[in-house]
Amino acid sequence: MNPELAIDSPNPDLAPVAATRPLYWAVRRELWEYRSIYIAPLAVASLFLFGFLISMFRFPEKMRAALALDPIHQAGMIQQPYDLAALVIMGATFIVSIFYCLESLHAERRDRSILFWKSLPVSDRTTVLSKATVPLVILPLLTFVITVVTQWMMLLLSSAALLANGMSIATLWKQLPMFQMSLLLFAHLVVVHGLYYAPIWGWLMLVSGWARRAVILWAALPPLAIGVVEKIAFGTSHFAAMLGSRVSGGTEAVVFPAPGLAPMQSMSHGTPLELLISPAMLIGLAVAALFLAAAVRVRRYREPI
Repeated sequence: MNPELAIDSPNPDLAPVAATRPLYWAVRRELWEYRSIYIAPLAVASLFLFGFLISMFRFPEKMRAALALDPIHQAGMIQQPYDLAALVIMGATFIVSIFYCLESLHAERRDRSILFWKSLPVSDRTTVLSKATVPLVILPLLTFVITVVTQWMMLLLSSAALLANGMSIATLWKQLPMFQMSLLLFAHLVVVHGLYYAPIWGWLMLVSGWARRAVILWAALPPLAIGVVEKIAFGTSHFAAMLGSRVSGGTEAVVFPAPGLAPMQSMSHGTPLELLISPAMLIGLAVAALFLAAAVRVRRYREPI
């Protein structure tokens, strides 16, 4: 029986389970085919941990210097490597998201596997939604898990280095609010990397389904052309500023730490909750929905390359 028709099943207990199977297996397919989704951030996290392990030879000396500072600057000095780890891993998954979206619909047309997938009882809407789930949900959650595990390993390595040199670990653990850091990281990834970047992912997927070749070029040229025309015609840069704000996460999003302050304290004036309820977020989600709807239609009628 067609699993997508199971929604109309007379058995109400089986209908919800059967209705989710096409989307579930379509998402599983993406994870099977695009292993870089998890290999790239794991490789970056491993490389960062390797460098952090080497830095442990100088960590007791840095810790002694931190103990001489006031509590605010002391927290900033101790938390800095942990926030750097989060930024590096988030940067890696952001790049992975860009290239995944550019390849998501184009690759199946290029290798003609779209003919096989279209022969299955899975609609174009389900296929596009499953691919959109990766940058919107999978990658933010994966980034969160990898980052938290990396930060805890960093904490354990730092504690071992201090104990090996006869120093107390009380200050280190006190100045690292791991639960609060993880909570803020989770909110930032879901709200900014998932929802606020949604129109970016939607646009890249639409271009991926439409372009025959040079997908990166076709994705970059229209925004560039709009910015150039606006600058020449009106002498303004509103479109470029809007794109810059979108990529940077918006003025309401968590910002980079101010020099000399603890990253967690410096970022407290802008929260993901403020961004979640902002007009920019709502407009962006509406634009993303339009892009994804257009991508569904494009996939329905676009032929293999």
